[in-house]
Amino acid sequence: MSFPATFEIRPVQPADRHAVRRVDDTAFGGERVPDLVDALVAAGDVVASLVAEVAGEVVGHVQLSRCWVDARERLVEVVSLSPLATEPAHQRLGIGSALVAAAVETARELGEPAVFLEGDPAFYGSRGFLPAEPLGFGRPSQRIPEPAFQVALLDEGLPRGRFVYCQTFWTQDCVGLRDPRLARVEEALAAVSSASG
Repeated sequence: MSFPATFEIRPVQPADRHAVRRVDDTAFGGERVPDLVDALVAAGDVVASLVAEVAGEVVGHVQLSRCWVDARERLVEVVSLSPLATEPAHQRLGIGSALVAAAVETARELGEPAVFLEGDPAFYGSRGFLPAEPLGFGRPSQRIPEPAFQVALLDEGLPRGRFVYCQTFWTQDCVGLRDPRLARVEEALAAVSSASG
């Protein structure tokens, strides 16, 4: 899949492992996200993984992993978009947006009914994601601020229920936020809510 001449998006290859770790590490500033990615790969939870290249160098990464919706009638397979990473020097060039679009298109091609994520609604909201709770999907943890829990619904007939991460997200402690960051985000949301109300 090609985009404007400045970068190209393609599936991850085994030789990309170290480059993907570097991108995830520089984008998120720590080992937690690269370790999550490695653990998801090792557990067989990855549905699709894509990289963005500039002049042959990997500068961005996005991954889709197997998760579920725990609906009343059955457990339904869906995917989670996590992580989305672009090296800081290559941010604000449209690479992240292109990776999101490519991930959603890949999910659609694979017949996935929905793509869930935790993220900034200002960024993902303009890229096809909607707040998930008003659509009938429950958060897997109260540590995920409600506005951050979003979905790109690819099949309107998807049964509603609670979104469930695969075990790897839990064992790597990569669901939601923890204090003190969680408290700061909740305070900011409360301030916005009181200012608009």
